Amino acid sequence: MLDITPSEAYLFADEIASNLIALEKRRARRNTRSMSKPTILIVDDQHLVADTTKEVLNRSGFKAVCAYNGRSALEIAAKLRPDYLLSDVLMPGMNGVELAIAIQKELPETRIVLFSGQAGITDIVSKAKADGHTFDLLAKPIHPEKLLEHLKQKA
Repeated sequence: MLDITPSEAYLFADEIASNLIALEKRRARRNTRSMSKPTILIVDDQHLVADTTKEVLNRSGFKAVCAYNGRSALEIAAKLRPDYLLSDVLMPGMNGVELAIAIQKELPETRIVLFSGQAGITDIVSKAKADGHTFDLLAKPIHPEKLLEHLKQKA
């Protein structure tokens, strides 16, 4: 039998109750986050493509955000920590493969899907693959239903 006073017992019980309440709050926050909309960072230097894709995804249960170049995408990704990166391959400055590799290093949990309407991306993608980086590649233009189907398969 423990030799504690009633006030010590109340303090001990209060501490246990406080810890249980805090644990339940953490679980509730975690469950709320897991039920929240998956976030997608869309990156394309063609504003119309990025903006249209964003609208389609937002209307389909995602939280989509746009960037129009690789550098701003890196800044947004650091803050947003997206579930998905959906990026064009051929862009001025940082191309989509370079962006995907940088995102993969900083946010390994982010799933990456690249898209392109250009036949000349084979060298870029092949070099990344030779360096150990593999990414899903979709042909542009992307039909909204095909994109949604692909993203849901990745979930």
